[in-house]
Amino acid sequence: MTAGLGPAVSVEVRTDEQAFADLAGEWDNLHRACRSATTFQSHAWLHSWWLSYGTPGRLRLVLVRAGGELVAAAPLMRLPGPLPALAPIGGDISDFCDVLLDETAAAQGTAALADALADLARTALIDFREVRPGSALERVYQAWRGPRRRLTGSVCLEIPALPMEELVKRLPRARAQRVRNKQNRLKKLGIEWRSVDHREAETALRRLLELHRLQWEGRKVNPEHLRPRFLDHLIRSVVPLVRRGEAVVKEFVLEDEVVAVDLTLVSGKLAGKYLYGVHPVLRERKVDAVTMMLGAAADDAAADGLAVLSLLRGNEPYKYRWLPETVVNQRFLLARRRTAPLLAAAVCGAAARHCGRRVLRRTAPAGSD
Repeated sequence: MTAGLGPAVSVEVRTDEQAFADLAGEWDNLHRACRSATTFQSHAWLHSWWLSYGTPGRLRLVLVRAGGELVAAAPLMRLPGPLPALAPIGGDISDFCDVLLDETAAAQGTAALADALADLARTALIDFREVRPGSALERVYQAWRGPRRRLTGSVCLEIPALPMEELVKRLPRARAQRVRNKQNRLKKLGIEWRSVDHREAETALRRLLELHRLQWEGRKVNPEHLRPRFLDHLIRSVVPLVRRGEAVVKEFVLEDEVVAVDLTLVSGKLAGKYLYGVHPVLRERKVDAVTMMLGAAADDAAADGLAVLSLLRGNEPYKYRWLPETVVNQRFLLARRRTAPLLAAAVCGAAARHCGRRVLRRTAPAGSD
């Protein structure tokens, strides 16, 4: 559908998958023009995700053009289930969700996108999860005239993008010495690493997921990481991202064998440690794989002039060894008067889940995960 919003602004909601594929060039231009955009909002990532996980008939692409140029976009999908809801595409395998706004037309784009989403919210709750602070969606939220709620999302931990030597100096003396000992062991074993180019990326990604499977064998692992559709998504999305310098795939070699592969996503001044796979032989050789991979990523991020090295979602204990800053993702719920009950139900459901997790933590046996 198309609606005029003045002489130069138009809005359309596209539901056809071919239209999504055809938007690649325009989407990439808008992605570069949006200061808060991350790799998870790139066309390569989102379109590949849709090919692996999308359901025909549920796509809702909200597109705003000014003077014929794409200045705002919201990549949405209709969720399954009895309650009508729209959510950003990208799903659980994306650490950040957001809309895109061209900074040079932010006022126009924000107003038009808010109006377009308000039309959709007449019949469905709009539910944006895992939105990073400082996102473009915050502007839409501020402009929203209907019922709305902001909830907390996942915890993300971030450290400054400093050379590894400088990161170690930030640590308490005893911990810093342990890290230096681990680095000395890496040098003694002769472990080396390199970043692969886009022509080698597919092979490296296949090896990453195989090593990831070996690393978690016999332990609880995210089952999605072992499914063929996830591999297909990584190859489709990451290979072009490597070509453009928006993803880095590193291989770590011990005695002429690749023993670890690491994937880092890069956007603006932020690098995010997304996924890695480690051969069990490194554990047997008493190698701290996290120190190894973090050191390589930190040195590269600092050399490239980045500001933040994000450990992305999750508050695993090992991440706190690096004195990270805690950044909490947000969840934004947008509704109209007739869909306000859906918003209330979502808020109640979130509160119930939060209380349930607190009860489980209190009743969990000592030493359990």
